[in-house]
Amino acid sequence: MFGDLGQQAYTALKYNRRRSLLTMLGMAWGIATVVLLLAYGSGFQNALMIAFRSFGGNMIGIFPGRTSLEAGGSKAGTKIRLTIQDVDYLRGEIPAITRISPEVDKQSLVTYGTRSSNYGIRGTYANYQKIRDMELGDGTFFGEAENFTHSRVAVMGADAKKKLFSGQNAIGESVRIDGISYKVIGVLKHVISGGDEDMNTLIYVPYSAVSDLKNSYYLDAIMMDYEGEHEKVAKAVKQSMAFHHSFDPKDERAIFVFDAIKDLADLTVISIAIKVLLGFIGLLTLGIGGVGLMNIMLVSVTQRTREIGVEKALGALKWHILCQFLAEALAITFLGGLLGVALAYLVSWSVGSLTLWSAFETDASEGDIHLVINMATLFWSTAILSVVGIVSGMVPAIKAAGLNPIEALRYE
Repeated sequence: MFGDLGQQAYTALKYNRRRSLLTMLGMAWGIATVVLLLAYGSGFQNALMIAFRSFGGNMIGIFPGRTSLEAGGSKAGTKIRLTIQDVDYLRGEIPAITRISPEVDKQSLVTYGTRSSNYGIRGTYANYQKIRDMELGDGTFFGEAENFTHSRVAVMGADAKKKLFSGQNAIGESVRIDGISYKVIGVLKHVISGGDEDMNTLIYVPYSAVSDLKNSYYLDAIMMDYEGEHEKVAKAVKQSMAFHHSFDPKDERAIFVFDAIKDLADLTVISIAIKVLLGFIGLLTLGIGGVGLMNIMLVSVTQRTREIGVEKALGALKWHILCQFLAEALAITFLGGLLGVALAYLVSWSVGSLTLWSAFETDASEGDIHLVINMATLFWSTAILSVVGIVSGMVPAIKAAGLNPIEALRYE
């Protein structure tokens, strides 16, 4: 039976070649639009995720602020200042924390030979590299031994190294930070910075050695990673700091808590919403091709009214006629879909990538939008195409199946 339906559909399409071809082109254009829009949505999501990698994985950061609520006899507006003792408090009171590091920042004049520029200097513990998931392009990160011995060593961001050393080797060389010599032991890989800071221009030194440049008693931030549920850990961190600094745990301004997992979830929701919107726009575009298909099939039903009457007179049932015209519509949809997917692949290959992060940063082509057509994109595109094809073909098929055989035979 299915072979007969296929043969009938092929014969009908062959008989009306031009009309069938133009209808297929309409469906092809629609499905190509759907595939490319979904591919753009996936590429945009990937670009955002690449930028978000600079925040690390399971990471929580806390930053000092000012109280906005009265608590413990202290009035609102009291400045909260973090110290190294807070690092010890958090490490001892919250077992879920696996690594924790202070963060002390300073803008300094960095000099190498005749080249000099102002860069951000950041003093941290050795485990800061793993907390922020930073990759080394050359050399090594400093260890606990360097921090314990107050070693003046430095790990440079990719852009800082490039501007100071150009194409020269930096490992083993010394740079002067505010006039004090620090030995370069590592250079980080270039990363796309998704936040306010540019990690590529930062220079990292041991927390103990940053005291030569700045009073490191008060911290600019505390960074940590953990195991378990991020919401519970973030809440425990806030409660611990509230207890030791005598502010209300409900005060959102006393300290600022950055929860990377929470922000990633928000970002994922936004990117999915964008993909749904693009898919809906593609569906509307494909719907235009579906209307064209429906119109052509209705014309075909009108032209073949006598043929339908003869088939019914010879014993064809309603569902036979229904399947016949639906098969023709789905054949056009299927062939148009194949042509549209091929067109989408051709366009994505021709375009390559669309500028996003490279418009704001150098060496950031990794964060541009790449029109990669994956299996998920093809699946959803096929699902949308199938729905449009069935709906567009069903209305003419129902009309054909419902024709009265006597009136059909009389049709001129």
